[in-house]
Amino acid sequence: MNTPNDMIAIAISNPGGPEVLHTRREPVPVPGAGEVLIRVGAAGVNGPDIAQRRGQYAPPPGASPLPGLEVAGEIAALGEGVVEFETGQAVMALCNGGVYAEYVVVPAGQVLPAPNGWTLAEAAALPETWFTVTQTLVMRAGLEAGMTVLIHGASGGIGGAAIQIAGIIGAKPIAVVSDDAKADYCRALGAIAVINRKTEDLVARVKELTGGKGVDRVVDIVGGDMARTNVEISARGGHIVQISTLEGGNADVPLRQMMAKDLTLSGSTLRPQTGATKAAIAQRIRTDFLPALSAPGFIKPRVTPFPLTQASDAHRLMESRNHQGKLVLLTEFGAEDKTS
Repeated sequence: MNTPNDMIAIAISNPGGPEVLHTRREPVPVPGAGEVLIRVGAAGVNGPDIAQRRGQYAPPPGASPLPGLEVAGEIAALGEGVVEFETGQAVMALCNGGVYAEYVVVPAGQVLPAPNGWTLAEAAALPETWFTVTQTLVMRAGLEAGMTVLIHGASGGIGGAAIQIAGIIGAKPIAVVSDDAKADYCRALGAIAVINRKTEDLVARVKELTGGKGVDRVVDIVGGDMARTNVEISARGGHIVQISTLEGGNADVPLRQMMAKDLTLSGSTLRPQTGATKAAIAQRIRTDFLPALSAPGFIKPRVTPFPLTQASDAHRLMESRNHQGKLVLLTEFGAEDKTS
């Protein structure tokens, strides 16, 4: 496969609003040992991209300064020692940065085959959210079959992934949304119940749905005052997974209630994790979830596509929080709507 010498990329001129994203030409990166070069079809847009653009989430040492953490495309070249993939293969990957471009280099351990029958836009909506939820809710919080899990922001990328992962495991996902228009989407993904936190008493509804016990796991992207509520609605021995803090990075947490209930509150960010950790997450997805993703009838993520050169418009929509599913950026290659 012939690759060009340079490519279109989206860079951050300086920290600020969506307008600081600009198009420029960059050299096509070269894969090193244990890496692959992916021809980008689609790049997912995520909260960390917004934070990086604002100057609040610097790339780790050695990572590309270009934004973007998840990709779907085709293998364009293999670095030394990579034998599990072949050029031309449709893949998706969690990246360390640099995805807002036509080509990106990724450690092979973070690359997965794209699910059968998915477009590249659909596949690009998966890695960041599924890696995040697999690590935090499954591998760290130990979600198991039969558990109830409350999912805040359930119609977004993280929320949708949490609903579907819980369903595959055999857990019982309860979705929390901010308006009724998002409820049907969450039910289609597999939520056993949906709570509108703007119009319903969240605590009362959880008690009703769980027979007064509370939920075994909580996935929270809200933060702020919701932290106190999460403690109240958790069952004894519960685990609250803090993935984001959209409505406040500080919280007044009732510590004595946490102690009395034997609760765990954990938080982490995915990007600074080691390559070995990310590879372990990828392997868990490959063995436990990828077969379900490729099965007939699996509900694919809802995606809203933007051309790569309109990344600033995608960021504006994401910051408005007026969308469902995932936002993705398409290169000209990805706009051809290829499927794996």
